[in-house]
Amino acid sequence: MNRTHKLSTALDIDDLLMECVPYAIHLANEKYQFDPPLSLYEVDRWGKMGTRADAIFEFFGDPEFYRNQPVIEGAKEFVRRLADMTEVFVSTSVYPEFMSIRAQRIIEEFPEIPADHIYMGSRKDKIDVDILFDDGLHNIYESNARYPILMRRPWNQTATGLLAVNTYDEFLKLVEVISESYSAKAEPSSLTEPGIVVLVGPSGSGKNEVAHRLFQTTDCFEKLVSYTTDPPADEQHGRDYHFVSVEDFLAMCERGEMFESTNYAGHFYGSRKADVESILARGRHVLTVMDICGAMALKTHFSNVITLYIKRDKRALVTALVERDLPLEEKVNRLMAVEKEKLNAEICDYVVEMDTPEQAADHICRSLNLTQIEPA
Repeated sequence: MNRTHKLSTALDIDDLLMECVPYAIHLANEKYQFDPPLSLYEVDRWGKMGTRADAIFEFFGDPEFYRNQPVIEGAKEFVRRLADMTEVFVSTSVYPEFMSIRAQRIIEEFPEIPADHIYMGSRKDKIDVDILFDDGLHNIYESNARYPILMRRPWNQTATGLLAVNTYDEFLKLVEVISESYSAKAEPSSLTEPGIVVLVGPSGSGKNEVAHRLFQTTDCFEKLVSYTTDPPADEQHGRDYHFVSVEDFLAMCERGEMFESTNYAGHFYGSRKADVESILARGRHVLTVMDICGAMALKTHFSNVITLYIKRDKRALVTALVERDLPLEEKVNRLMAVEKEKLNAEICDYVVEMDTPEQAADHICRSLNLTQIEPA
């Protein structure tokens, strides 16, 4: 498939290009002198929560709030770079009485966005673009864009099965990958120097089984062990996960040590850049299983990254999910995400058909020209 027109992207404003919740938190702390100060992590879902964090909502009815919203650091450069890659629109929801203030701020702060590319209103499903970039989970779920992409914020961390990024750089890398996805894909090229192989696929695709088989099949790989705040069940510390406290995990994030992180079912998960660098420095290939968001984060931070989408027959995939020992709500969420996750095949480097883990692992080894362990 060859694209004949430039990609189009619609951007949200609040908490994507301009501070909204953080600015309201700052104003609330100034007015009420909260002790300890109100934190961004206390706004863990959108809407009033019946907690002290509800204080932020009183500022959203003040026109001065919209006149003085700070531009997020790096947002102007981000829009300049994106405008070179795609046609840029704005789709923003704001009270009608503040629309003129919002439009004027956008025109002043982001001159690369034409005035007639600014759309006001809450029905973002009516915007006809290739890519929607938004922090509102409902907007992502309802979007008709081919690629709705979520900007991770504390109030949307529970989302699963969606394209999501943590930074502007990750988004730009994803746009680059989407653009390249319209080119024909050949077989994977050989790993001639230490590189990173990422297995991506929906829940039930068998990607973990393929990874396990790869470790049995070749000694070229070393596993990237992620960090989590989820207490261990049958897992082993240092082999399955590095188990850390919430405080230690957030501290690593704030120090910039994590190249990707997410919150799933109330627990944090993430991977450290230094761990990847250490494996590569030992002359080994990194093998890891991640969602598409983690895979794109790796591509942002490292070169020589190959993403492999593990494709499985839909009936077998759904059967595997139904048979898992998971809470009913989690099963439903994963099943609902399957169709959206199938789109990830388009933006992975290569697709690997999964009949059996052994067959898929053998195909990957042969395609990447990896030395296989001789059977005993």
